[in-house]
Amino acid sequence: MRKSGRAIPEEEAIEILINGQYGVLSTVCSDGSAYGCPVNYVYTKGALYFHCAQEGLKLDNITQNPQVSFCVTGRTEVLREKFSSKYESVIVSGRASSVAGEEKNEVLISIVEKYSPENLNDGLKYIDRAGEKTAVIKILPDHISGKARRS
Repeated sequence: MRKSGRAIPEEEAIEILINGQYGVLSTVCSDGSAYGCPVNYVYTKGALYFHCAQEGLKLDNITQNPQVSFCVTGRTEVLREKFSSKYESVIVSGRASSVAGEEKNEVLISIVEKYSPENLNDGLKYIDRAGEKTAVIKILPDHISGKARRS
């Protein structure tokens, strides 16, 4: 980190992960090119999780190379007079893998609770109908780093 004075403690970085609305998953394609994709996610039990279709480029890339990077941006504000910004950001590097069974179901419920808590009953029905057609990916962090400019 170039501006180490902006580093934030891991506990603050985890709070940003918990409260973030989306993150950008970065993977490597089979031809070596980079691929970044915004996804909704939850951070729970020391891991990041997101759901997706059961096939596609994200999963192809993770199968070929499970090392991923995941970036979340928290609060931001442009400081026009300073030609800068206030910001909070977190970068997680780790290994991604599919989950199944009870862990998958718990994560899908956590996603509904985070993004649509007022529709929990309908969300549970949706999980019953579509859960088998959905993949859930877990990212176990190897490293979490957070950075912020707050003034």
